[in-house]
Amino acid sequence: MMSVSRSAALALLAAAAAGAPALDAQAADRDKKFFQSVEGNWAGPGEIVAGKYKGTKFNCTFAGSTPAKAAGMTLDGSCRVGVFSQKMTATVEQKGGRYQGAFMDGAAGKGLDIVSGSVVEDGRKVMFAINRKQLKGVMQARIADANTMNVTVSVRVDKQLVPVIGMSLKRLDATAVGSID
Repeated sequence: MMSVSRSAALALLAAAAAGAPALDAQAADRDKKFFQSVEGNWAGPGEIVAGKYKGTKFNCTFAGSTPAKAAGMTLDGSCRVGVFSQKMTATVEQKGGRYQGAFMDGAAGKGLDIVSGSVVEDGRKVMFAINRKQLKGVMQARIADANTMNVTVSVRVDKQLVPVIGMSLKRLDATAVGSID
């Protein structure tokens, strides 16, 4: 039976808020548009859909920004489960021709590392690999429209990916910073 701790689930949730696309010359513009589309303020509900805490509902708020000199982004905010709130920070930047990042304090601490990824579906979705010790997984974030982002986090159990977290964030800003055509 798969067991996902609450802190690992919240760390995965932080991972779900950030994208980590692989960068090549043809994808640079598409990736930039994706990051810009995630800039701004987001909030919404989610649920742990598998594991020990299955059925746990939460609410998150995030402020997204992009760095001035590097491709990537930072999301900073918190997630609330009942009366408990936990600060969440995720940072993703291009390093050595690919995107890498950390959630909270990375896999060396209580967080997760982003180890690879790419933007797909004409720049509407990011998929990336996330790791924490023996925990391996995939996060998908899809920009459904200028004001909606749907996120699914799955973990590898044996040789299958099992969805663990799902959430739907809505833009709180009056206007989208970037748009996806």
